[in-house]
Parts: sequence; structure tokens; C-alpha cells
Amino acid sequence: MKNRIGIWVAFSFLLFCLKSYAQPTGNEDRWYWVNTMVKIANPVLDNLSQGTLKKNMPFESLSTEPLRREVSYLEAVGRTICGIAPWLELGQDQTKEGKLRAKYIQMTLKGLKNAVNPDSPDYLMFDNRHFQPLVDAAHLVQGILRAPKQIWGNLDKETQVRLIKELKRTRGIKPKESNWLLFASMVEAALLEFTGECDTYRLNYGIHRFLEDGWYKGDAWYGDGQEFHLDFYNSIVIHPMLTDILAIMKKHNLEGGENLDKQIIRQQRLSEQLERLISPEGTYPAVGRSIVYRFGIFHALSQMSLMKRLPEKLLGGQVRCALTAVLHRQFATPNNFDKNGWLKIGLSGNQINMSESYINTGSLYMCATIFLALGLPAEDSFWTETYMEWTNMKAWKGIDVGADKALRKG
Repeated sequence: MKNRIGIWVAFSFLLFCLKSYAQPTGNEDRWYWVNTMVKIANPVLDNLSQGTLKKNMPFESLSTEPLRREVSYLEAVGRTICGIAPWLELGQDQTKEGKLRAKYIQMTLKGLKNAVNPDSPDYLMFDNRHFQPLVDAAHLVQGILRAPKQIWGNLDKETQVRLIKELKRTRGIKPKESNWLLFASMVEAALLEFTGECDTYRLNYGIHRFLEDGWYKGDAWYGDGQEFHLDFYNSIVIHPMLTDILAIMKKHNLEGGENLDKQIIRQQRLSEQLERLISPEGTYPAVGRSIVYRFGIFHALSQMSLMKRLPEKLLGGQVRCALTAVLHRQFATPNNFDKNGWLKIGLSGNQINMSESYINTGSLYMCATIFLALGLPAEDSFWTETYMEWTNMKAWKGIDVGADKALRKG
């Protein structure tokens, strides 16, 4: 009898060990992504929908600018919606996830109604009292364009009209000769899509600078202006916005839209590089400005996953596993959130001195853009493929992963 009990205990322990070391399924990964995204987005969207964003959102920053707090609210809203929108676009259904989406679709619609209502306590700042609203109006409409049915299509007419009015107010802000040009272009691309009209000069100027004026430096990297900066802005802003703007231009048969195919090839190459930056432990280099945007630096990679345009040698399941490792590693340290669930400034925890003066609590929600791939349904191969090791993990285990080749053309 004792021998049987001993065998059973040993067998149970073995099963426990095997289960502990078993790799998660794609479905488990997806739920981890959903729960993490909702944890990040909820304070922003819940408060905005109730008209309490300005009342309850904290302000953490190295900046002493008087209006920086006032513009921080649009930063949080625009960047959150930019990331969560593809998931919302899947719409509601009777699944647990579908019901959760329904909740956040309604939050977003109610929140946007408040954001552009002059009588709301959460009426957001879009005008030229500060230059920052141009940036986050662009992130906001980039998100709305990613959910044309569930966000734009479900907004009431009055809110649509008010939003268009606020977007046009950003024309009073002159963008810097840098990635900022794309914010003006993004707003005009959205106005073209929403109204059929736009300021063609503001639409085309930034596109021309990046594609025709020597700002492309080669091997998928653009300068941030004429100069090259070694940071992640190629993924955070430049590639995703170029791709989305050119897609609208091509859709409306505008001159320049034919550059979309060339731009996607460049973004595919950048996606390869981003995946290769993820270590076996799920870390990545802490280099360049805005590093406290955390995993928002993988915006371009998640966008290519969403668009089903990953390069042939980069499988969706491999990208999913790599990005999941990043998410787990990023939150392995404490103090990423305050007691009310708002993000704290830092790369891995609360590290305010790793930020720049233009960064505040609202800025941090750029991290939501890693979740674009949640816009792929649960049945997509990105989520159903079994666990796969990513490039750095395989390479450091002695597996021959082949050579990394630069993009020589285009």
C-alpha cells in the first residue's frame, strides 16, 4: 500500500513538473495579451467615458511647462485608442472576449463623445495653445481609422461633426521638420477618409520629405528629419504612420499612393530587425529617447502582424511568442502601475529619470500599440500556431538561424 502511495506521489509530482515547464498555448497567450491590454487601457477609457479623466488621471513628468498637464489627457486617449482599436474592430459576440470587447467599444464611444463636447468636464485640447495636440490628434485618428466600423461608424453624427472640427483646429499647429510632419499628414489622411476633403499640402509635404528628400537612410531606417537618430521612432511613429497614410492615399487614388508597396517592403525589413532585438529572456536594448514607451517600440512589428504582411521567414507564431516574452518580462518588476492602475514612468518599473521632459503620464500609453495583433481573430494562425522560439533564443542555443541580410533595394 505504501509503495502504491509513493508511486502515486512521485507520478503526481512528475505531472506537476511537466505542467510547470509546458509552454503556453496560443489561446493562453491571447488571453494574457487581452488582460494586459485591458489593465493598461481601463483607467483611461473608463474615466473618459464617465467624464472623470481630468479629475482622476495623475500627472507625472520632469516638465515644468504650464500647459503640459492640459495636453496630457489627449495623449493618454489618443495613444490608448491607437493601440486598442483593431481589437475593438472585431466587434462584439457571445464569447467571453466578445462581451469584453462590447464593454470597451461602448466606453470608447462614450469617451469620444465627452472628448469633443465643449460642455463636458473632459473636453480635450486640440488647438494651438500648445504644439502637442497635433501629435495626439494624429494618434487618435490613426486608431479610429483602424476601427472604421466599431468606432467611426458607431459615433453619433454630432460627435463626428465635432471631432472633424477639432481635427481641423490642429491645422493651426506648424509641425517640426521631423517625424512631426507625419502627424499633420495623418490628420489630413483621416479628414480625407471621413469627409472626402483635406489640405493636400499638409498631406503630401511630410510624405515627400520622407520618401523623396533623402530622409530614407537605407536598410529600412529613416532619419528623423535630415539627421539620423539611433532610437525606436522608426517603429513607434515613422513606419506605422507612413504605411497608414499611404494606404489612404492609395485608396483614394492620390498621387504618391503607389509608394505603399515600397514602404511595406521597408517595414517588413524593420520587422525582422525588431524581432531580432528581443533577447532569449524577453528583454531588448534600452537605447534612445522615449524608451519609457516600453513595448510600444514594437508598434511596427505588431502592425505587420495585423496586416498579415510579415516577411516570409518570420512566422506569426514566432512573433507572438517573442512579444509575449517581452510583455511578461516588462511586468516582472514591481511599480509599473500606481495604486489606481495608472502607468508610472519607466522602462521596467518606476524610473522617471529615464524619460525626457516632453514625457508625462499620458505619453506612456504609446505602449498600447504592441496590442495591434489582437485585431487578428483568435482563429488566425498568429494565435493558433504552437509555441515557437524566436531568433535570438534559437541562435543562443546553438541553432543555425542563417544570415541577417540588409535590404539593398528600395
